[in-house]
Amino acid sequence: MNDEAAPVTAAAEAGPPERKRPHIGSLTRRMIVVAALWITILLLTGGFALDRILTTSIVRNFDDQLTYVLNAMIAASEIGPDGEVHFNRPPADQRFIEPYSGVYFQVSGKGTDTFPSRSLWDRRLKVVTDHLDLTPHVYNSNEFAGEPLRVAERDVILPGSSVRFRFQVAQSREMIDSQIHDLRQTLFWSFLALGVGLLILGALQTIYGLWPLRRVQREVAAIRSGREQRISDTFPTEIEPLTEEINQLLAHSEAQAEEARRHAGNLAHALKTPLTVITNAATAHSTDLDQTVIREASVMRRQVDHHLARARAIGRRTSAQARSCVWDSVEAVQRAVDRLYEGSTVDITGDRTAEVRVERQDVDEMIGNLVENAAKYGNGRVFITVEKHDSNVDVIVEDDGPGIPERDRETLFARGARLDTDKPGTGLGLAIVRDVAEIYGGSVRLEESEDLGGLLARLTLPAG
Repeated sequence: MNDEAAPVTAAAEAGPPERKRPHIGSLTRRMIVVAALWITILLLTGGFALDRILTTSIVRNFDDQLTYVLNAMIAASEIGPDGEVHFNRPPADQRFIEPYSGVYFQVSGKGTDTFPSRSLWDRRLKVVTDHLDLTPHVYNSNEFAGEPLRVAERDVILPGSSVRFRFQVAQSREMIDSQIHDLRQTLFWSFLALGVGLLILGALQTIYGLWPLRRVQREVAAIRSGREQRISDTFPTEIEPLTEEINQLLAHSEAQAEEARRHAGNLAHALKTPLTVITNAATAHSTDLDQTVIREASVMRRQVDHHLARARAIGRRTSAQARSCVWDSVEAVQRAVDRLYEGSTVDITGDRTAEVRVERQDVDEMIGNLVENAAKYGNGRVFITVEKHDSNVDVIVEDDGPGIPERDRETLFARGARLDTDKPGTGLGLAIVRDVAEIYGGSVRLEESEDLGGLLARLTLPAG
């Protein structure tokens, strides 16, 4: 039975499996891949367009030559006494008289004998009679096996004849296909070399451009190991905001650590005296040891409460997105005070939409301390006003008590300071309010209430 329980215990001690963070990959690789895709698309598009343009130009030049020969042959044609077509001068191109030379002509008409070039030998060009070619018509033909042709033809009625003759000039496409093939080979290797060069350039540019980030990584590692305290300022303009924010974050962390050490020292110093009093009373077997312990423990509790409130406020201050509605806190405090002090009346007025850049718990604690003091030391009436300004929000708490002389108001912010020792309390309420308000960049001050005649506490906090 113990053997079966052992794996369960081990699994329970191991705790839940750690969730694996998604790997987003290398920024360098991403940039190079994006550059490669974009370069490839541009080169393919540009290569295809250039191939179309140059190929069309080669074919057009070839067709112009065929059309020129066709028109020259028509201009040299005339009708003989027998009604047949003959040339008044022989063709200039000697390939027309060489059998199977790849350059051919043919004249054909309805009811007349076909007049072919000697280069056709025993072959004839195909004549399609289902249409008229009143202008030169150029097309591809595969009518000769193994010899693709480019044919130009035109229908003409020669003077002295009523027959419509079709003049045809054909040339093997071997030359034009060879030119296009050579062109495409040149384009392929040229664009390939250009693409490789651009990819190498993009990779070098990416690596060189991201090099400052690697320097930032090395300097942060040096800070973590203790070799450096700050990141240097010698970085490109685009990286400087990042390094400045990191340096400010380091300074902020150091300030928080120093603040924590200072508060720990203050707390230790504040607790040392009560502990010494208790130790001395216990060592001397004092008859009022129990009262001494209670009294000094109360002092220590006040100090602990004060420093814990500051520590909580400092910890929550790191959230820059903290937003709190002041009216919600005022209403919550109003309900709590109505239950604790049945003889007191708390009235609230002002802006219901005012927000502050303070955590809700700290707003509740500051307003709660001010309102509780007003209810405790006043004569039953407490008036709360929420005023919204451009950059801050004022929470004004007034009571109808005896008030406090101006010379004594500042002393109330000292830890443990109390002017009325008959009422229960620790004397840390106002000190906590001021410390927490200052942590968030706010303030608190005491004035005289003109409406109720008692004390007026004005809490100012940064607006949200």
